Amino acid sequence: MNQILENEEYLKYLENFITPERKHKFLEILNNRTKHFTVALEDVYQLHNTSAVMRSCEVFGIQELHVIEQKFGKKIDSEIAMGAQKWVDVFRYPDSNRCIQKLKERGYQIIATTPHDNSCFLADFDIQPRSAFFFGTEKDGLSQEIIKNADGFLKIPMVGFTESLNISVAAAIIIQFLTQKLRNSSVEWQLTETELLQKKLDWTRKSIRNIESVEKRYLDLIT
Repeated sequence: MNQILENEEYLKYLENFITPERKHKFLEILNNRTKHFTVALEDVYQLHNTSAVMRSCEVFGIQELHVIEQKFGKKIDSEIAMGAQKWVDVFRYPDSNRCIQKLKERGYQIIATTPHDNSCFLADFDIQPRSAFFFGTEKDGLSQEIIKNADGFLKIPMVGFTESLNISVAAAIIIQFLTQKLRNSSVEWQLTETELLQKKLDWTRKSIRNIESVEKRYLDLIT
């Protein structure tokens, strides 16, 4: 977006085209959004699982989802995502290495969710560091590339005969537990002022029909 369309003045102009209730709802939800944690999916074969994980991210306040599509390129199943794709930022990668590199550059530790011998139980996980939680394919789990580059391992304690959970169920449990723990902590997990402005603009634009003509009118007014 043009820099002219990335400031508070433009946001105030756009907010004339949405209801005060919607404006308040955006602020309420964004105050609970975080990038302190993020989620990455590696080659998840079942499309509905990717979409369900996106929905869990949205419901529990995770703003960004990273999708590695080395084997299975796909689109989000909008019926399962239930509109979550409008409110969660999705980043796609052609291979695991690029995803890992990008997340590490942004200051995230790589956490592999797997029943690894050195895995940390969910209740014992240290929420202080910025963390990216990786979930693998339904059948084979995470690749050796992810395991080799992981900074830590995380697992859900289970006491039944079944040794694993469906990926979307596992992701929902982990996301809900850790985001609740995060909000009850002293960690600075909220979005920055700049990030808040960017998302307010993004969500407001997505809520306005004929946004292109609205933007043109605004630019005509100020130039």
